[in-house]
Amino acid sequence: MTGHTQNEITIAAPVDLVWDMTNDVESWPQLFSEYASVEIMSREGNRVTFRLTMHPDENGKVWSWVSERETDCDALSVRARRIETGPFAYMNIVWQYEKVPEGTRMVWTQDFAMKPDAPVDDAWMTDNINRNSKTQMALIRDRIEQAAMERRAVPTLSD
Repeated sequence: MTGHTQNEITIAAPVDLVWDMTNDVESWPQLFSEYASVEIMSREGNRVTFRLTMHPDENGKVWSWVSERETDCDALSVRARRIETGPFAYMNIVWQYEKVPEGTRMVWTQDFAMKPDAPVDDAWMTDNINRNSKTQMALIRDRIEQAAMERRAVPTLSD
């Protein structure tokens, strides 16, 4: 068995703002509630390799791993994968963005498998990712919509 999730949200903001904010990996600790820090390890063209560190879990354990993201601005998509997989045999994520009348639709598709000796199985992780994705996406939506409102409220030189 393998795990697969797909979650989406519509954000009432222009696609360029959603793209810029969600692909500014350095600012993820301010965008997501689960990340304590991000360390950029390398950049090469549209590819960034970085270490994500989470806040301690309910048992006080701090999870950290290295991931790689490659953006494709023309296709409005991002492909990411864990390099240090931890309890995962593999973890691949595709972020897709689409301009819609209400703003921007953002879709996260995650394909993964847990290692045989992982503390949880694929079904447990699928449920966990689905729950957490909805929480994080709503938080990201709210933060981006707030930034969009603040942008519109800033007077320009032509005002």
